[in-house]
Amino acid sequence: MAAGGVPVRAARKNAPPREDVLAAAMATIAERGLEGLTMAGLGREVGMSSGHLLYYFRSKDELLLQTLEWSEAALGDRRRALLSRRAPARERLREYVDLYVPEYARDPHWTLWLEVWNRSQNAGPEERDRQAAIEGAWHRDLVALLAEGISRGEFRPVDADRFAARTRALLDGFSIQLAVGLPTLDREEILNHVREYLTEGLGSGPAESSPAGV
Repeated sequence: MAAGGVPVRAARKNAPPREDVLAAAMATIAERGLEGLTMAGLGREVGMSSGHLLYYFRSKDELLLQTLEWSEAALGDRRRALLSRRAPARERLREYVDLYVPEYARDPHWTLWLEVWNRSQNAGPEERDRQAAIEGAWHRDLVALLAEGISRGEFRPVDADRFAARTRALLDGFSIQLAVGLPTLDREEILNHVREYLTEGLGSGPAESSPAGV
């Protein structure tokens, strides 16, 4: 028997595709925030009982983590597409930063990211590994981009791994401020701060043509 007394076979037959549930969860967060996302409400959106949802996801924490992984997969596709373009590394680094920083206060992806990390205090090793995989993908892509720019003479020689770690810490700090809606810096000001930091750290290489820097 599945949760809620529903036979397992019936639950599997009547369930919508997993992606539909995750997309509905993300849409609910975008429209009503995390406080508007309940298992019962999500079940009504996709035509499932909360018991069915708990059978498939085990807990709300697991639902949130899977929704984040689903959202990150889409972002990962966009990131890999922009990084694989035939363009100067500096240009692609600007695009990486633009993709990283939230679009606006209470950006649903960042809202979800913050909630999952907040709940991770009680997460098990498997869940922590999955969260680390999300962070690792962003880090590896940035390291590879920096290394490419260094090898082509666009960036001054730096330790790509260390520089990527510091850059992402800066991005996270600014992004959290924007995501939670602190009345400090707007998005363009944040991007300008990051560009200044990158220009100071990586130098102005021969491929640089924009006065705005990296």
